[in-house]
Amino acid sequence: MELLGLHHISIMTGKAEKNYEFYTKILGMRLVKKTVNQDNTKSYHLFYADAEGTPGTEITFFDIPGLGNSYRGTSEISTVALRVKSTNSLEFWKERFSHYGIEHGEIEKRAQRDTLAFRDFDETRLMLVADNGEKGVRGGIPWQRDDIPTEHAIIGLGPVTLTVGISEPTIGVLTEVMGFRFVGSYPSLEGEFPEILVYATGEGGSGAEVHIETRPDLPRTRLGRGGVHHVAFRVPNEEEYDQWAQRLKDNRLPNSGKVERFYFKALYFREPNGILFELSTDTPGFATDEPMETMGQNLALPPFLEPSRKEIEENLRPLDLN
Repeated sequence: MELLGLHHISIMTGKAEKNYEFYTKILGMRLVKKTVNQDNTKSYHLFYADAEGTPGTEITFFDIPGLGNSYRGTSEISTVALRVKSTNSLEFWKERFSHYGIEHGEIEKRAQRDTLAFRDFDETRLMLVADNGEKGVRGGIPWQRDDIPTEHAIIGLGPVTLTVGISEPTIGVLTEVMGFRFVGSYPSLEGEFPEILVYATGEGGSGAEVHIETRPDLPRTRLGRGGVHHVAFRVPNEEEYDQWAQRLKDNRLPNSGKVERFYFKALYFREPNGILFELSTDTPGFATDEPMETMGQNLALPPFLEPSRKEIEENLRPLDLN
């Protein structure tokens, strides 16, 4: 029983239209599912991924108009990384970001990889990380766009960084419950702070890592737009999903219990510093209710919400994604 790597990251946005423009037209990702937040069906939930909506390539957004700012601190998912194939790709993206006026940094080493930090319009802290032939969890299938060469396209999620005040409780859950292993460390780029610790699962590589940043100087985070709601990890099938549900129970970790999301099954729990984790199955996937060729073009609802489609559509604000 082993987690395969990152499954998806879910973030909060203040305006889905600008979010769609950034992630599809600037970053070149595919909108693979336009649906609703199943816990609040008055809000859209947008999923961007590779060409086929492959687990491990998904970055999702809850649309909450009027949402206030996020304030950086501890107990948060502080940086989300996206994978590209090479350092040459980072050079392409640095030039592209400059062209579009996107806030970005310089190409820097993190965990012995070349990276490029940038932000979206909601001030989400993002980072591109270059694979450069590294072994580990396989990347996804690039979504074809005329203005982004295939060799430079985003191919999945890279390491997620957790910022905490005290690292030991979080590390304990990662290693003793979730099966992550320590694989290294690297200096903080923020000053004289403890080294950032790297933990991996499954086949390893950037698509299977959690980085732990210890910042006792920061206050606790206040999440708003651009803040990361949760990080999900890949469970290969329903059999292991059932075993993970039992494992959380055996370790007395308060959790959501089994949650049916239709496109995947989920388990939610908070690690000791309060960051929300999710365990999600790879199956059945986003093409289960839409043809692969037209995923994301229409409002998709799981079968248990379909009888309420008329009411749900009436309560959703108009959303023009052109």
